Formats: sequence, C-alpha cells, structure tokens
Amino acid sequence: MSRDALEQNQIPIYFVAVIAAAIGGLIAPAAAQSLNVLVTPTIAVLMYAMFLQIPFLDFRESLSNKRFMSALLIANFVLIPLLVWALTRGLAEHPAVLIGALLVLLTPCIDYVVVFTHIGRGDSRAILAATPILLLLQLALLPVYLAFMLGEQSQVVISIAPFAEAFLALIVAPLLLAVATAALAKRSRVVDSWNTVWAWMPVPAMAAVLIAVVGSQISPVVRDIDQLLPVIPVYIGFMLLAPVVGALASRAYKLPSSTARAVTFSTSTRNSLVVLPLALALPEEIRGLAAAAIITQTLVELVGEIVYIRAVPVLIWREKPLRTS
Repeated sequence: MSRDALEQNQIPIYFVAVIAAAIGGLIAPAAAQSLNVLVTPTIAVLMYAMFLQIPFLDFRESLSNKRFMSALLIANFVLIPLLVWALTRGLAEHPAVLIGALLVLLTPCIDYVVVFTHIGRGDSRAILAATPILLLLQLALLPVYLAFMLGEQSQVVISIAPFAEAFLALIVAPLLLAVATAALAKRSRVVDSWNTVWAWMPVPAMAAVLIAVVGSQISPVVRDIDQLLPVIPVYIGFMLLAPVVGALASRAYKLPSSTARAVTFSTSTRNSLVVLPLALALPEEIRGLAAAAIITQTLVELVGEIVYIRAVPVLIWREKPLRTS
C-alpha cells in the first residue's frame, strides 16, 4: 500500500482500530488495562510523526493573525463555555458525572488536535502556535468556570501539574525532537531517510493511540454505564454543536477556509487525556465516576473526530480564501 493510499483509507483504519480495541478491552479487561501505560507514549510518538510533516516557518505570522486568534479564543473561552453550561444543566442531580463533564468539555485540546486539524485540511501550524495560549488560558479560567457552573459543589482543587506535564511530554519534547531531526536531515542522508520513513507514520500512530485509549478504558465505562447514561446525550449534543460554534466564530471573523477549519477542530476537540488526572485527584467518593465520565467523552469524541476529518473539509466553506491579516 502506498502512502497516499494509506492516508486515503485512514477512516476505515481508525474504525477498525476502535472496534478491535473495544472488543479486546471487553473480552480481556485485565490485559487491556495494561494498555493504559502506553497512552502517553503513543500520543508523543503521534505528535513527533505529525511535527515532522509540518514546515516550521511563519509561526510569528500565525500568532500575529489577529482575526484567527480572536476567533479561536472567543470560540473556546466564551462561546463554548456558554454551550457547555446550557448542555449540562440537566446533570445537576449527578454531581460526579457533572464535574467530570465540565472538566473535559471546558478545556480545549492542546495535543492531538494538531493531528486532526492537519488530517482535516486545516491550518495545523496555526493551532500548534496557539497551544501555549490555549493552555495558559484554560489553566486560569477553568477554576472560574467550575465555581460558576458547580455552585455549592465548586470545592474542586485544580492542580497545574497535569497540564504542565502533558504540555512538556506531548508538545514540547516531540516538537523539539522534530525540529532537531529536520535540521539534521539537511546534513545527513541517514536522517533524511529517517524522515522519509516517518512520513508513513501519522496514520499508524493515530491507530495506535486509538487502540491504547479505547482498549484500556472501555471496561470501566461499560461497568458504570447505567450511571453514565445521563451524560451521553450531553456529549452527543456537544459533538454536533461545537463544530457549529467554531464555524460561526470563523464566519464572524471572515477567516479563510484553512484557519476556519482549525478553529472548528479546536472547538470540537477536548483535553480529555490531560484532565483525567484532575478527576483522579478528586475526593474518593466521586473520583471514579468523574473519571469514567471523562473517558466516555473521549470515546464519543473519537467517533466524532473520524466524522470531522471527512466532513469539515467539505462543510467549512470552499470558496476562494480571503486574505489573512
């Protein structure tokens, strides 16, 4: 199979990976739990493979694009919180599930959103350049959102450590390694050949991430499914409406198609693997169910992303792009 054929068949590959991982996780839950230790390494490998495909030029231009940054930040930190607040009002009687849902839905993704944006023909360089800002703002605003939306249940301690560790392990380290590899490739045939081999890796690496996440987490979700049922319509509603929020914000700021798709993927992709440690640090009586609620969102989102990477390039306008500023 050629590299082009591999990329053209990525959607069925991802579907097979998700289904196989779910079946394996249910048949052999004890063995599947061991996949949990592979989640962070496989995401790091995925990010490295992705970063090798990105020409690291014009990052300053991406950050100076005021329309893009305005649309991205307004969508993620004003419009999406309003949507989340509206969607989660029915979870007030399920505090553990509510906390888990808020933790994950209020935090925009800072890692594999870059990959999905690239696959979905969005401006992955712009999203990558914006990740530090997205990280800092969610750190600052998440306690504020929780205090408002949880009310009397807002005594949740938010630690910066999981965010910082994830940013270093999943963004900074693979990014620096990819930049170093690209620089050495200009002077070494061996490293250049290494780059050529890794050009095949984004699709297999994404499949590996799906297998690790779904396989390791499907069992607790199924175990607690009766208590998680109220949150599933919330996640489906978010999956359907979040891209609309991103598209509307992009339209309001008259973004060209590539950056509009980037904003759309950012609003639709959440920071589930980073906030999971936050849920595990909650009081014992709610931590298990809150974590399961976050994992449930991951499973719903993975299905959504498989749809997004095909639908977003088609549905986010295809007319001649406007000039960016």
